Amino acid sequence: MIEQLGAAHAKAWGLGSAGRWDLDQQTGLITWRFPDKTATAPAQILGSFNAEAESWLWAWANDSILPEMSRDARAVREWGEAYGHRALTEPKVHGDASTAGALVAVAVRITRATGYYRGGDGGAIPIITFGPVTLTAHDGTTRTVTVEVG
Repeated sequence: MIEQLGAAHAKAWGLGSAGRWDLDQQTGLITWRFPDKTATAPAQILGSFNAEAESWLWAWANDSILPEMSRDARAVREWGEAYGHRALTEPKVHGDASTAGALVAVAVRITRATGYYRGGDGGAIPIITFGPVTLTAHDGTTRTVTVEVG
């Protein structure tokens, strides 16, 4: 399901093919820049995955993330506490990429995020969820894209 969500966003507006992306913790917006358009969406940081250390760190446990940007991660922790899922409540979880993928899939489902983005390839990679995407063409016209997968 999580792979289908990423593929649907890629097809709908180009997720994963932007030349550059930025996340502004002050405004809570993620921006992707393409040659012909800019895409923006409200965003939350779920956590970060470090493949070399084989670890996941929840955003609520990371002091460099503003509290407003870890609201969804805290909601996942609260859900984990209510339903007894330890991996959702411990600050750091040891595991490989498939473990991180499972955590992201559960978190996307709990928070009802409309998409997620893996921000990078090396070191601690931030995993960001986002809401409806607004596409702005260079001529200033806009349209909003939402993607739903079964």
